[in-house]
Amino acid sequence: MTAQNDEDLALSRRVAGGDNAAFAMLVEKYERPLRSFLARTVAPDIADDIAQDAFLKAWRAAAQYDGRARYSTWLTRIAWRCRIDRMRKEREGEPSEEGSCAPAALEIDDMLARLSEGERAALVLCEGHGWTHAEAAELLALPLGTLKSTVARAKAKCRTMWEGAGHG
Repeated sequence: MTAQNDEDLALSRRVAGGDNAAFAMLVEKYERPLRSFLARTVAPDIADDIAQDAFLKAWRAAAQYDGRARYSTWLTRIAWRCRIDRMRKEREGEPSEEGSCAPAALEIDDMLARLSEGERAALVLCEGHGWTHAEAAELLALPLGTLKSTVARAKAKCRTMWEGAGHG
């Protein structure tokens, strides 16, 4: 366990005891990267809703964080499940919300949107957020080799799209 995990584990234990200040510290530390990851997989306004749901669930489940994985991995796993639940509800006929991308990121967002859901998630986690392949494989419930192939395939597709747009 790293010093980072030790600190996050201590904060999570305080949260489990009802310490709002400890939870605020965890939110401050992880909110931005979590929202950034989610915004690359769904519309930004939906990403905000999912992030809020994930933090609420993390608050309620704080005693379950055991420090074996990074807190960011644990939290992103919760958010990923919230995202899947949301998508499932939308498929069952509940209304979906539409969002818009920031102008500076439109081209990248367009490339990411052309990838499959799995390719997009794997690429954003590993290349965009610096997760190890093992961490991303665990979160996405994929064998390590499959995750590595998925990332490589996503990179190749993005490279082809980039070059096709006259950037190469």
